[in-house]
Amino acid sequence: MTDAPDVTDATGRPGTHAARIDAAVARLTTAAATGTPCAPVREFLGGTDIDAAYEVQRRLAEARTAAGARVVGAKIGLTAPAVQQQFGVFQPDFGVLFDDLTFAHTEPVPLRRFLQPRAEGEIAFVLGRDLDRPGANVADVLRATEFVLPAIEIVDSRIADWDLSITDTVADNASSGAVVLGTTPYPLTGRDLSRVGMTLRRDGEPVSFGAGHACLGSPVVAVAWLARELVRRERPLRAGDVVMSGALGPMVPVTGPGRFRLELDGLGEVEAAIEEETK
Repeated sequence: MTDAPDVTDATGRPGTHAARIDAAVARLTTAAATGTPCAPVREFLGGTDIDAAYEVQRRLAEARTAAGARVVGAKIGLTAPAVQQQFGVFQPDFGVLFDDLTFAHTEPVPLRRFLQPRAEGEIAFVLGRDLDRPGANVADVLRATEFVLPAIEIVDSRIADWDLSITDTVADNASSGAVVLGTTPYPLTGRDLSRVGMTLRRDGEPVSFGAGHACLGSPVVAVAWLARELVRRERPLRAGDVVMSGALGPMVPVTGPGRFRLELDGLGEVEAAIEEETK
């Protein structure tokens, strides 16, 4: 598979909008298939054309579902100021959550599936109702949420050295890798998620701290933002979807096998068991 079409403009980039989309899809597909990080796709998309980047994401998601993966929800990225500062990208984005990206508490997660993994602590929402109204607000999210779970996201990037603009991470499915979900559901009744404290430990040592207010003010606000965006793009959230609401604090590198344990005040714990090989 070639990295870009032959048709180019005076800058050397593919010359048409469609050709640029094709080139970005090809580059990210090759990186995922070979396990070799690639150059940024903003070379094709520019650094600000978010709609073009979401079209790349949509094309890659369709290829995954055609290959047998099942969509089980969505994920929000770039919500915490600490993470935004890490990458110099100061607006949230979203990606698609697939069944083969989803693991349970202590279930072995194979390290070999990642290129450049990092871990972060989050709260996952499980919906009991559709969120398909234009202009969805926090009350809609609260009514639609059946329960929440503690969750660890293993973010990953096909872009070499995490050299990202907003279009790079959007096109790359919001830098998705895997999610690990807790197994004890917690209702939202009477809970202020903005005040939930977070500690993420690696092999027993604390490596990241955060709180719910770091996630766009509250994870509920983040999910409301996502609901509006997905309705606008005609991809609304449905009952049964799992929504990863975004990081509560800084992400940390996954440098090898180990155990990451997330502790959330009042919302339990979850452990991600990252293993070199799985049986």
